[in-house]
Amino acid sequence: MSASRRTALTIAVERVAPSVVTVQTETVERVPVDFFESFMGGRSGERRNAGIGSGFVVRADGIIVTNAHVIAGAAKVSVAMRDGTTYDATVVGADEANDLAVVRIKAKDLPVAPLGRSADLLVGEWSIAIGNPFGFVLGNNEPSVSVGVVSAVGRNLAGRGEGGGAYIDMIQTDAAINPGNSGGPLVNASGEVIGVNSSIYSPSGGSVGLGFAIPIDRTKRIVEDLLEHGAVRQPWVGIRLEQPQAQSARDVAKAGAIVARVVPGSPADRAGVRVGDQVVRAGTRPVRNPFDWEARLLDLRVGETWPIAVRRGGREVVLSLQVADAPEASAQKVTVLRELQLVTLTDAIRQERGVASSAGALVYRSSDRIRDEIGLQEGDVIAQIGQSRITSAEAASSAIDRYGARGPVFLVFERNRQYYQTSFYLR
Repeated sequence: MSASRRTALTIAVERVAPSVVTVQTETVERVPVDFFESFMGGRSGERRNAGIGSGFVVRADGIIVTNAHVIAGAAKVSVAMRDGTTYDATVVGADEANDLAVVRIKAKDLPVAPLGRSADLLVGEWSIAIGNPFGFVLGNNEPSVSVGVVSAVGRNLAGRGEGGGAYIDMIQTDAAINPGNSGGPLVNASGEVIGVNSSIYSPSGGSVGLGFAIPIDRTKRIVEDLLEHGAVRQPWVGIRLEQPQAQSARDVAKAGAIVARVVPGSPADRAGVRVGDQVVRAGTRPVRNPFDWEARLLDLRVGETWPIAVRRGGREVVLSLQVADAPEASAQKVTVLRELQLVTLTDAIRQERGVASSAGALVYRSSDRIRDEIGLQEGDVIAQIGQSRITSAEAASSAIDRYGARGPVFLVFERNRQYYQTSFYLR
């Protein structure tokens, strides 16, 4: 083979591709066996649906990273290696807020993907998406490769993606990402994983040059938590920002990050944050708007000391916060729901309030505690809970109960035609 055909990109693919796997899932859906039996209250049957995605090995003893939405609701998960060997997999844990999951297979001496850094990415540098976009339709387990550049960093996405929901602080790439690529690695020209492919933004469902990946620095932290605890510890500082009365994402981007409320007894309260402060920096990164603030929160780890800079009275003040665990909703589930009165979003309500979502559950009343600890307030529209799109108040109530029974409740809501996310626990 001519040496001129071997480039940095081909060497990078050779380095990472052996660690890329196909993640196969099976979900079970209850369906009526027969129309007349169903009409007469008869038995129900089952429909088994197959799903497929990608993943990559991060530990030689069988630890694999993929997307949470790839394995969501799966009754069975299996992993196919590059050579066709297939293993049954167990789910170690999933973080729906960041759309990441860890699964384990019983195997040894697996090829491991080298992990890089995402903090110092250069816009315009090469990016390589590796995965299995169409699964076994292509006839074998060899991963597919597409090449582009890092188009942008710190992107916020609330719209139509393969995984659905809202994504904060993402890597944008024009490397072609198609259905089935979810969970595969995004790789730099040095053959290091810099992100986890998670979503495509497309009106058709196919690639149109807008792909998004979860930064690998955040992924490392979440994987460590999932392996150690089986769940991600939810960091909390106790600050709620003013939600700008804006008509577009561009207006929100220029709005600044103004503190609207500091939860009494929270890390922010103990550090001296005040209502009216404008957050201008968190850690080492600037904060220009609520989007930036949400992105900075994703970098936090429980127990760490976090410096933030606020503008107060014309001068800059640097404060130090001790990040704590997110508070649990300190009541039984039924009480939580009584504190959060919801109504189904109708066309009339949508037109009256100028709501962008086509369906959801409108927050009719919210207690002070729900506003402080969860962040929901009157007029918000709950659009998604976990991986479930919300179509009614009843669906929201059911989803809170279902997801809250097994871990944190991840929730996406609309406010002033912009989408935000929050997580909380029930006990």
